[in-house]
Amino acid sequence: MRPPSVDALARSIADIDLPQPLLVDAARAAIAAGDPGEARAIAASTRRALLRPVINATGVLLHTNLGRAPLGFAHAPAYTNLELDLATGKRGSRRAHAGALLARACGAESALVVNNGAGAVLLALAALARGRGVAVSRGELVEIGGGFRVPDVMAESGAHLVEVGTTNRTRPADYAAVAGDVALVLKVHQSNYRITGFTEDTPVEAVAALGPPVVVDLGSGLLDAACPWLPGGPPPWLRDEPAARQTLEAGAALVIFSGDKLLGGPQAGVLAGRADLVDACARHPLYRALRPGGLVLGALQQVALAYLARDRDALPFWRMATAGVDSLRARAAALGAGEVVECASVTGGGTVPGVEIPSAGVALDGDRSAALRAVEPKPIITRVDEGRTIVDLRTVDPADDALVGAALRELP
Repeated sequence: MRPPSVDALARSIADIDLPQPLLVDAARAAIAAGDPGEARAIAASTRRALLRPVINATGVLLHTNLGRAPLGFAHAPAYTNLELDLATGKRGSRRAHAGALLARACGAESALVVNNGAGAVLLALAALARGRGVAVSRGELVEIGGGFRVPDVMAESGAHLVEVGTTNRTRPADYAAVAGDVALVLKVHQSNYRITGFTEDTPVEAVAALGPPVVVDLGSGLLDAACPWLPGGPPPWLRDEPAARQTLEAGAALVIFSGDKLLGGPQAGVLAGRADLVDACARHPLYRALRPGGLVLGALQQVALAYLARDRDALPFWRMATAGVDSLRARAAALGAGEVVECASVTGGGTVPGVEIPSAGVALDGDRSAALRAVEPKPIITRVDEGRTIVDLRTVDPADDALVGAALRELP
């Protein structure tokens, strides 16, 4: 029996929402495998693999696999004044928008946005210390997700790593011993792990008094420890998290942080601090390779405006992170499926490790995660704990509750 034509088979699965060339690819793959009937399954698998919205019911607020912070801003189909000065009609600077607003929000003289946090560290080291030494505590030579290792980034920047102190204890005298021989001191926040026990760390104030500019990689992106955008002030789980404003006030010359963690924006890296250092980074050739486009800068501008307006509700991360447990429990009961349970959320994304945030959701017996990932139009991503599927509502937008409830009630 002759197999069907590729074109005919592709037309037979045209109800799947894919462009014709991808339907043709599915048809060809099925015919080549000797099973034309698999064309629909292949096309459906291709459709499911596309980037798409999902419902995060894991309780991990900054879930790296799910894009970290949820964004609440859309971009209109229009040109923008990305590099146009509307007052003069001449070429402007892409630094004049989001960067300037973020600097204002964290009390910095100036700020620069690049594509991610690792890029920001690389640019700062290359622009400010190429061919010269940079002092780093041995306890801060970290590796974070994706293989980002401080020594490797240092080597790629052309700066020379000068290790000081020990893994668990670094004192002011350790930095003082090399202060005359280095261009910078780099302090790296231990954002994804903790060292406990017999430890000692040198605060920014003490290092800043030694002379070389202090660059602090904060990682997580908390703008201000006072959290003026939250009506009730900072939540208890943020107690030990360093913030950009206070780190600059303590004497740091430059702080570096991510856009898609506690800042609650798109993936980006922000350098903020002394204007001369930020300008040096902006002039470096690497900046052109690392700078973001208008979509990222537009989203960051909206995030920065929300912070300046102290509008928590415009920042989905903070809205979810500070939701009351009673409200989550009420939402869980309204789903009409599963057992209402107390549970614990975490920030995730290498931020505030080991700290749990009280939460509520529903639990179902058994592992239902695969079935929930297949839900349309939005897959539901859950976690399985001790043989039960947990739907943690802290990370679910209330607008999705009806879909979640219907999906849970329809499970066999």
